[in-house]
Amino acid sequence: MIKIAPNIYLDESELRFSFIRAAGPGGQNVNKVATAVQLRFDVMHSSLPETVQRRLSLLAGNKISHQGVLIIKAGRYRTQERNRQDALERLLALLKQAAIMPKKRRPTRLSRASKERRMTEKKRHSQTKLLRRSKPDKEEA
Repeated sequence: MIKIAPNIYLDESELRFSFIRAAGPGGQNVNKVATAVQLRFDVMHSSLPETVQRRLSLLAGNKISHQGVLIIKAGRYRTQERNRQDALERLLALLKQAAIMPKKRRPTRLSRASKERRMTEKKRHSQTKLLRRSKPDKEEA
């Protein structure tokens, strides 16, 4: 069990790791050894609370499939074990972020001074525009 937040734990059996060949430079090593990791985590069928599942789905964005499976790919390092740790760390960071309850916004009102500043600025701007107006010539009329 991995602790994400107080009262929120993740069972390691819910994680699926698959190892694939990494892309990019590396010569024979990259062609022969499956060092890149794909971590799959079924968000919708996990033991996480429903609120955390919803926030995680929103946070994950395009990393989540239509079936609700979160896929994290890690191929930054040369060893399979380090890539596995990297994928797990990235998943835990996402989960910790999803576990934080967003603060509710408290509606506030503008202060009288800020309203007055806004109105005086509007009046000044209006006066500037009035001065820019072209006045018709009286000789033509």
